[in-house]
Amino acid sequence: MATHDLTPRIAPNLDRHLVFPLLEFLQERQLYPDEQILKAKIELLNKTNMVDYAMDIHKSLYHTEDVPQDMVERRAEVVARLKALEEAAAPLVSFLQNPNAVQELRADKQYNLQMLNDRYQIGQEQIEALYQYAKFQFECGNYSGAADYLYQYRALCTNSERSLSALWGKLAAEILMQNWDTAFEELNRLKEIIDSKSYASPLNQVQSRIWLMHWSLFIFFNHDNGRTHIIDLFNQDKYLNAIQTNAPHLLRYLATALIVNKRRRTQFKDFIKVIQQEQYAFKDPITEFLACVYVNYDFDGAQKKMRECEEVILNDPFLGKRVEEGSFSTVPLRDEFLENARLFIFETYCRIHQRIDMGVLSDKLNLNYEEAERWIVNLITTSKLDAKIDSKSGTVVMEPNHPNVYQQIIDHTKAVSGRTYKLVNQLLEKAQTQAAR
Repeated sequence: MATHDLTPRIAPNLDRHLVFPLLEFLQERQLYPDEQILKAKIELLNKTNMVDYAMDIHKSLYHTEDVPQDMVERRAEVVARLKALEEAAAPLVSFLQNPNAVQELRADKQYNLQMLNDRYQIGQEQIEALYQYAKFQFECGNYSGAADYLYQYRALCTNSERSLSALWGKLAAEILMQNWDTAFEELNRLKEIIDSKSYASPLNQVQSRIWLMHWSLFIFFNHDNGRTHIIDLFNQDKYLNAIQTNAPHLLRYLATALIVNKRRRTQFKDFIKVIQQEQYAFKDPITEFLACVYVNYDFDGAQKKMRECEEVILNDPFLGKRVEEGSFSTVPLRDEFLENARLFIFETYCRIHQRIDMGVLSDKLNLNYEEAERWIVNLITTSKLDAKIDSKSGTVVMEPNHPNVYQQIIDHTKAVSGRTYKLVNQLLEKAQTQAAR
């Protein structure tokens, strides 16, 4: 299953600290030899200040209590540098720890800078020291302290580029602390800045969107409404274009979200076209499953892909999240995916046939005869499907479904209106870009 592991594609678009949770998952799932994972961890840690953690992994990897001299020296350097940064930022940190003093701060940053300088002799040098101290704390793995200092720094910083860097750091820290609601708020702040007309160059804008989408995977597959939010973000024209241009592997996550989100089925038709367009750049069992059902009508192929999809989900760091239920553990997304995948096969198969043999259908659904019968009865009951089971002949009989002409007109009108709105927005953006030049 390492064939379908996307970590090598995803990792270059993440902060190195965000790669550690992925390596932990891969180690737990034993997709790679343990030695290989430990070496990858050490390689990452060598570029951080988490020296103690690196020493522990070195001992585990080489089964020894001794560590290389360069690690010992590196640890001494980190401790000395941390002490120096702590002293440089001390005046401002002391001020921020005084609730009464902090109440004096206002939304007007220029006022704050003047007030800090006049009353507390705190200037730009101490504010910059706070940023360096926060960044160093993050590199040491103190994500909570880093998040607090970066938040305070952004309230005082007047350098937009530095403030943006601090926001990326704050987002990473919140993700690593698994504060999903706060991380989602920071994600939206970052998205607003990236999408603004004043943001850097178009090339940087595309790259930043790609980074943002990769970082967002941690949030969207842990946040309560994440599977809806990922569709809202990834399916926007600007972000979908970035995926198709530089990161087609992200189609796996958009495809999964669309499959498990029943309220977003209307967006399926356009997405299937994207899968067809990108099949030479990227395909995996999840995107191939959709192609089998909706493009090729290959139900035997879809059944095979469904089994492969289960393995892909179980071995994906974002999709394979386990939840403990008593003495058992389950993967909720896997269960939802398989249920909806069967429904897709059933719905599409029923559009083609009016009378379906239960034995054949149970094979297509990858269920035994009794399970398939129960599943279809439940589906007919809960979704008001126009079908009935003929127990004598062992078939499912589909009732003719005549389309509602008025509803068709309404749907087509909405579609035309949506396309017109998109076209007008694109023309306005192009006109504004030319005017700016």
